[in-house]
Amino acid sequence: MRFTEEHLWLRIEDGEDEVTVGLSSYGAEQLGEAKFVELPEEGDVVATDDPVVVIEADDDAVDILAPLDGEITEVNSRLTDAPEVISEDPQGDGWLFKMSIDEEGAIDEFMTEAAYQKYIR
Repeated sequence: MRFTEEHLWLRIEDGEDEVTVGLSSYGAEQLGEAKFVELPEEGDVVATDDPVVVIEADDDAVDILAPLDGEITEVNSRLTDAPEVISEDPQGDGWLFKMSIDEEGAIDEFMTEAAYQKYIR
C-alpha cells in the first residue's frame, strides 16, 4: 500500500495496472463523519489532479483528486447509500474507486506506510 500527501491510499490490484484508491485513516479522521459522497462514473478517463470524488462531512466538502492518470474501472457504490463507511472503515470497506493506470510502476513514486506515518506526525 502506498500513500499520497493528500491522504489517499493506493493498493495495487490484479498485477500492476489496477489500483484501489481510498482515504487514509488519518485523512478520514481529519475530515470527520462523512454525510454524502459523489463518485465518478465507471469508464471515466482521468488525469492526475482531476477532481474525481466529492465527500461532504460535517461542515466541509472535500474534492478528492485523481492520484494518477488512468480510467475508473469500478466505484464503491455502497457509499452512495452509506457514506459513513468512509469514516468507519476508510482503509477497508470505505474504499472509493478502482482505476487502471497508464504507467506501470507509477505507484512506486508515492510514500510507503512508514514514510506516510512520519509525514503525518
